[in-house]
Amino acid sequence: MKQRIAQITLVVNEYDEAIKFYTEKLNFIVAEDTILSKTKRWLRISPKGSTDFCLLLARADNEEQKSRVGNQTGGRVFLFLYTDDFWRDYKNMQAKGISFVREPIEEKWGTVAVFKDLYGNLWDFIEPKKIS
Repeated sequence: MKQRIAQITLVVNEYDEAIKFYTEKLNFIVAEDTILSKTKRWLRISPKGSTDFCLLLARADNEEQKSRVGNQTGGRVFLFLYTDDFWRDYKNMQAKGISFVREPIEEKWGTVAVFKDLYGNLWDFIEPKKIS
């Protein structure tokens, strides 16, 4: 049997502001944007070059969902973005105004820093060490 996780829902305030942040600041692409109704879209985004796993952006449509925007994990790191060139992408993200809340550190397993997205969700930004 072969299984995989294809996407995870990220609750957002508004679709278009989320698209703008993820495409302009993190260089993601819109993998799919289908209008389902006047208020709902099936909106999937992913890092460029990677469509095996997507974030499904879901607009919060009630008070309980709105209370979760930016804090889906109770303040823990929520998502993990891997790169093949940490310093290139780190400098580019800084130049685009990404807020890093933990500065880069070298670990045995790679280089990591933590940043916030537009809603305050915490992300680990990682370049894993190459295993020879």
